Amino acid sequence: MLAAHLLLLSGMHFDGLPAEQPLSRPLITRTVAAPPVQPEPLPQAVAPQPKPARPRPAPPPAYEPNPPIASAEYAPDATNSIANESPPVATENTPTVPPEAEPPAATPAAETRSPATAVPGSLRIQYQLYGEVRSFPYTAKAELLWAHDGEAYEAQLEISAFLLGSRRQTSRGQLTPEGLRPKRFGDKVRSEVAAHFEYDKGKVIFSANTPEATLQPGAQDQLSIFVQIASLIAAEPQRYPRGTAIEMQAVGPRESDNWRFVVDGEEQLKLPGGEQDTLKLTRAPRQPHELTVELWLAPTLGYLPVRIKLTQDNGDFIDQQWRSSGPP
Repeated sequence: MLAAHLLLLSGMHFDGLPAEQPLSRPLITRTVAAPPVQPEPLPQAVAPQPKPARPRPAPPPAYEPNPPIASAEYAPDATNSIANESPPVATENTPTVPPEAEPPAATPAAETRSPATAVPGSLRIQYQLYGEVRSFPYTAKAELLWAHDGEAYEAQLEISAFLLGSRRQTSRGQLTPEGLRPKRFGDKVRSEVAAHFEYDKGKVIFSANTPEATLQPGAQDQLSIFVQIASLIAAEPQRYPRGTAIEMQAVGPRESDNWRFVVDGEEQLKLPGGEQDTLKLTRAPRQPHELTVELWLAPTLGYLPVRIKLTQDNGDFIDQQWRSSGPP
């Protein structure tokens, strides 16, 4: 572009164009020098900045097996010690609110009263008995005699079968606000063996010279336990719904065990003496060779049993069913 402008200013002609005629007056020309072109400055190279030298790690402090302990005269700076910070002091314009005292934890009240009992009146119940021993069926008769005078009681269960003889169990003791308190339990087939309740010594002694047993609170024998359960349920039937467990010590003629009955619910039975509305309880065996005991208690008889069924693990059983009842 600059060269083209210089050619026009100097009067040079391009080939092929007619030349202009000279003017009558001489043309005075002068050469105008173009201003020098300043070259664009080149970018200056930036010198690289030297990398800062990495600081050398400080040498580890010398090992001191026992660091020095501050003396008692040393007082730490209050600005660096939390222990020296004083709590804010309440001013006259800032009322002091005492902390709320937490209410004491509620202690659940323990039920200290003993279960109520309602001992049934004196009664004689006769049963028809059905049984099976080693697949041999048999029938027999049984009678439960329950008698008391409000202070002492006597219970007797006797089973007699033709050609098989008889067996008699007896229980004697006292009546208390907690129910029956047996003193002696006897079991006789040919000869009698007995268990004696020694409450002052806290144990049961057996005439068969078997080991003594520790006497537990509320202990019963294997006959009085049926009357004791009847007394508990008769006093407060609503306290024993389905699934309720009743457990107590049951002393036999040679040893002691704990029997646990569970309430199964109400059942209506057709028995030799007629129909009865009953409450069924079951004692399931917890160890091999234990008896399964089923009870059906009748409210019309003070919850005394109208049916008792004992079943062994080999299938042998005794099933005594209510036939009649009346005064002793």
